[in-house]
Amino acid sequence: MPRTDVTTKIGVGGRIVIPADLRREIGADIGDEVILRLAGGEIHILTRSQAIQKAQALVRKSIPKGRSLVKELLRERRKEAERE
Repeated sequence: MPRTDVTTKIGVGGRIVIPADLRREIGADIGDEVILRLAGGEIHILTRSQAIQKAQALVRKSIPKGRSLVKELLRERRKEAERE
């Protein structure tokens, strides 16, 4: 089971080292971009894919079950192409 709490220090330039086992757990590697999100006075670190998954889940909540935005987009594009 991975560690959930790690103590680290803020270094020169505001740098923070994320231990390798935690990076592996979230699927992040050296050189990857991460997103820092301030929420309720806490800093959360997310990978790009985690942020996308959260955004997709948020959008999914507002779309009625069975509705396909992809199909709607394709339908609209076909109509636009027919008009041209």
